[in-house]
Amino acid sequence: MSVSLDRIADFLSTVPLFRELDRQALRGFAEVTREQRVAKGALVVTEGDAGDALYVVRSGEVKVALPGDEGREVILGILGVGDHFGELSLVDGRPRSAHVVATQPSTLIVLRRAEFRRQVEQNPQVAWGLMVELSRRLRQADGTIGSLVLLDVPGRVARVLLEHAGPGEPATLIKQLTHQTMAHMIGASRETVSRAMAEFQEKGFISVQRRVVTITDRAALESRSRPRI
Repeated sequence: MSVSLDRIADFLSTVPLFRELDRQALRGFAEVTREQRVAKGALVVTEGDAGDALYVVRSGEVKVALPGDEGREVILGILGVGDHFGELSLVDGRPRSAHVVATQPSTLIVLRRAEFRRQVEQNPQVAWGLMVELSRRLRQADGTIGSLVLLDVPGRVARVLLEHAGPGEPATLIKQLTHQTMAHMIGASRETVSRAMAEFQEKGFISVQRRVVTITDRAALESRSRPRI
């Protein structure tokens, strides 16, 4: 096995979808991957494209978005190292359901659908991991829908911050999000997001230094992210 394939196998072992595989199985997946480098702003997949591959982010960052009217968009997720996309099309073979755009120069690991299925038939643990991941995303989607219906803008902002924060307290956001990005994620204007962030800083829920957001009062932010009855 070449050095580059060794490195890909090492990387795949850190991805939850492949984490339970032994070294031989990881090698099997590594051998059928290819790397794709994309520039910042590049369109990786387009809504409606044929769904013929799974992508894993090896470096950089991408956003999953739905295009709207007059150039607007709804951001469904920001994906970083170890995250993946395209798994729905691997299962049902239907076209892509959203755009994916690189927000930073990125390197992606690509697994074609036919090759992925052949490997999964030999390694059922991956199928189970895929089911767990799809269940997690379904629960997350349910929570997002609920927040759009039941929460005001500050409540939605609080929920986004908690979803992207690391464990413990204080906790820095794992993926730093601009106010505009958060606005696109929760269906609000950038101005209302900025007001909510200013309110949270004033109350001591968060601190912001050099654009790095840190949660300093998780309990208060969690309280604010729950519907007010």
